Amino acid sequence: MKIARSDDLRPQNRRLLLGALRRGGTLSRTELCSRTGLSAATVSTITSSLLVEGVLREGDADPGSGTGRRGRPQVALALNPTAATIGITELAVNSVSASLVDYSGASVAETGMKLDTLSCGSERLMEAVIELLQQLVSEHPVAGQRLKHISLGVQGVTDADGQSMLWSPITTCRSIPFGARIRQAFGVPVAVANDCSMIAEALRWQFPEHYSRDFIAIMLSHGIGMGLFLNDQLFGGIRSSASEFGHMVHEPEGALCRCGRRGCIEAYAGDYAILRAANGQSPDTPPPSGITGADIARLADKARAGAPAERAAFDAAGCAIGYGLASLFALIDPVPVAFVGSGATAFDLMEPAIRSAIGRTIVGEDAVAIEMHCYPSEHPLIRQGCLVTGLAHLDQQLFAVGAVDEAVARKAG
Repeated sequence: MKIARSDDLRPQNRRLLLGALRRGGTLSRTELCSRTGLSAATVSTITSSLLVEGVLREGDADPGSGTGRRGRPQVALALNPTAATIGITELAVNSVSASLVDYSGASVAETGMKLDTLSCGSERLMEAVIELLQQLVSEHPVAGQRLKHISLGVQGVTDADGQSMLWSPITTCRSIPFGARIRQAFGVPVAVANDCSMIAEALRWQFPEHYSRDFIAIMLSHGIGMGLFLNDQLFGGIRSSASEFGHMVHEPEGALCRCGRRGCIEAYAGDYAILRAANGQSPDTPPPSGITGADIARLADKARAGAPAERAAFDAAGCAIGYGLASLFALIDPVPVAFVGSGATAFDLMEPAIRSAIGRTIVGEDAVAIEMHCYPSEHPLIRQGCLVTGLAHLDQQLFAVGAVDEAVARKAG
């Protein structure tokens, strides 16, 4: 049996307290004891240390904490916004965005730019991300001096270490070392993450009543992506971010996918695939770029009005997604599913085929009972996921390791 040492428990207890404040906002020491299960003495010692380090700050007295009790109301504690800054960047088709966020999670500044990502080389893509961050740091030097971490969400496959974009539909370049270049420019840790993984992180944070231990987030847009939580952990591969739901085979040697292979789910359910089918084009037609949410909305309106080609295109998309989900459910059992992106606005047209395909495949399951929700705008969720994971990095890897001697903390208390 391994015995936990006090110096092992200290970072763990600090993580518990920081996590409780991250979730709960402003809390008293008594509330922190209740939420973490730590003793009053432990909470007092750790919060004193965190106050000395500038990680926490004291807020206004909590009026409710004194109700029914004698003495002064308890002093409330909160995360100190000035303790650190994180940078959040997103690279998507033809656009780059960046923002600075303080340690409390509040936005300091943000900016963005249009960029023809398909025609850019890898150097220009990396430079664009760095330029936007440098612009924000220059315009907000105080926040820039506190920069401790940078999170980059990308549309594409990332390596398992979260440092490179291995493949993406937004560029012809491969294995772009964003992490190393950005870290060289700013001297702080960098995490490069798949956009669908960040969507899943955001959903778990914002809607824990729907998404907790096991769930799936599926992107319905130009591409079909997936973020997968299993056993309360974000699933990733040994070498890459994995979870490439859109490139599971739906029909061997079938329609042409933008990845260059044939028969992928995306080749039937991506926005270009729906447009291709609705227009009566050959499944061998190369996928076009530049399709917008408005384009899909127009197709959906026609389908709802009874246009047969459009209805058939959305039905085929739903069928591909449904059989793909059924294959997953056969391995992991049915879980809640979130559909995210412009394609989610047409979910009503695909849902019958999705549930029908699941119902015809999974034995003993009621496909109608599987929980499904839609979120038409993916970019706020991608940014939120980068925010959540970036702040978690600070909580767990930086501030959970105390910089103040325990004796100093006791003296401060």
